[in-house]
Amino acid sequence: MADLFIKQSKQYAMARPGYPEKLFQFIASKAAGHDLAWDVGTGSGQAARSLAEIFKNVVATDTSQKQLDCAPKLPNVRYEHTPPVLTIPEIEQKLAPKSSVDLVTIAQALHWFDLPSFYEQMKWVLKKPNGVIAAWCYTVPRVNNNVDTVFDRFYSIDVEPYWDRARKLVDKKYSTIDFPFEPVSGEDNTGPFEFATERSMGLDDFFTYIRSWSAYQTAKEKGVELLSDEVMEAFKQAWNADGGDGQKAVNYPINLRIGRVGN
Repeated sequence: MADLFIKQSKQYAMARPGYPEKLFQFIASKAAGHDLAWDVGTGSGQAARSLAEIFKNVVATDTSQKQLDCAPKLPNVRYEHTPPVLTIPEIEQKLAPKSSVDLVTIAQALHWFDLPSFYEQMKWVLKKPNGVIAAWCYTVPRVNNNVDTVFDRFYSIDVEPYWDRARKLVDKKYSTIDFPFEPVSGEDNTGPFEFATERSMGLDDFFTYIRSWSAYQTAKEKGVELLSDEVMEAFKQAWNADGGDGQKAVNYPINLRIGRVGN
C-alpha cells in the first residue's frame, strides 16, 4: 500500500488531520516508562511530533521515503526508511534491542499490516510486562448536515468500490481488528476508546484531503476522477449553504485500541 501514498505524499502531509493532545496524554499515562517510543507507519510524522514532546527518544519508521521527507525534523526523533517486511534481526540491528521499547504507536496504519507477524515482533521489542501498544484510526469527517449528506453519498457510493478491503476495519472503528493484548492499567478492556480531532478547513483543503485517500489514487489509476465537476459542485453548494467565510470546523472521530504486552 505504500505505493498508493507515495504518489500523493505532499497532499497527505498537508491535508491529513493532526491528533489531539488528550490522545497522547492518555496513551502516555498508560506507559510505565517514557524513554523510547516507536511510531510505526509514521507517514509524514504527525504522531511522532507529539510523541517527541513526551518521550526522551522516538524512532519513527515508514516504507515511503517521500512521506518521511515531509516529516518535521526534531532532535529526539530518528526517522528510518524500512522495507514493507522487517525481520526481528533487522529490528534489533536498525531500530531497537529486545524488550527495550516503552511504547509502540500505529496511527491510521494498523489495518494495512500482516498482523500475526507484526504482533510477534511487537511482543519481542516491547518491555515486559508493561510495554504498551496503541493503535488508532480516524473515521469519516463530520462538518454539518448539508456537507455530511453530500459526503456520505459520495463515500458510500462513488468511492466505496476503490477502497482496499482493509478499509472496512477503519469503518468499524477498529472494533473488529485482531488485538491480542492485555488491558492497560485502569482499564478493563482494550477499547476502542473514543477521541476526536478538529481542523479548520476551506473547501479546497477538504478536496485536498479527499485526494490524499488511497481510494482516490486507485480510482485515478483506473481512469476515474472521483472529484468530477458534478461532485465538486454538489460539495460547493453544500459547503456554502450556511454562508460564512468558507472556513469550517471539520471534526474527525478517533478510535483507539491500547493494550500492554504482558508476560
